[in-house]
Amino acid sequence: MMMTPAPAPVAALARVFGRFARPPRSELLRANHAHFEAFDQNRPLADYEFCVVDTELTGLSPASDEIVSIGAVRIRDLSITADSFYTLVAPRGPVPKVATMIHRITPGMLRDAPRLREVFPDFLRFCGGALVVGHNVGLDISFLDRAARDILGGRLRTPCIDTMRLAQVYQQELWENYYDQFDATVSYQLGHLCKNYGLPTFDQHNALYDAMQTAYLFLFLVKKLRSGGINTLRDLYMAGRSWRWYL
Repeated sequence: MMMTPAPAPVAALARVFGRFARPPRSELLRANHAHFEAFDQNRPLADYEFCVVDTELTGLSPASDEIVSIGAVRIRDLSITADSFYTLVAPRGPVPKVATMIHRITPGMLRDAPRLREVFPDFLRFCGGALVVGHNVGLDISFLDRAARDILGGRLRTPCIDTMRLAQVYQQELWENYYDQFDATVSYQLGHLCKNYGLPTFDQHNALYDAMQTAYLFLFLVKKLRSGGINTLRDLYMAGRSWRWYL
């Protein structure tokens, strides 16, 4: 995904937390908007809850492709909790063979799965007031935001953190501080990063396992960046443009 510079904090906050002439119809979305309207970036990172999310898809176009599974785990006190969410999702159209080859979710497995309309509210309740974390999270959020518009009648206002971008910031710090560690061939794929950093590894292209893998990567990167003086959420935002608002 092409990364663009993050907006200045004040501009970003104004865009995200601006009041809307028409409040969303859905009670879930009203709660989502109200929670993040008063959102404070200046607390220590350990004060926040994070919901690490991954989706498996029929393809990469939010306009024409669909979600076939959602996985999520919660982080509290900068520790992975036992709270998790996982569901298969029956798409309205067929699953391309190339997609099945990647995530191994077959049409037969989806035959009795619920529709996205049935499970999306439960997923949003699971996320609650937590910040969303994902690897190349913009792709996941583009599908989830479309679901919010189609099912609940409005857009999500949940701030998101991209572990791929955090890994780029961390690698840049390594290169700047230890020039002999420069490696222009470094891969930012989730599995490759976790292997390189010595983190636990899981089967890939399973939404729950990928969410768990991303959670380990996120905590590793936060620990490394905190040792460099990044202690609050605003610090994380300001560190080398390390986060974006995918809204």
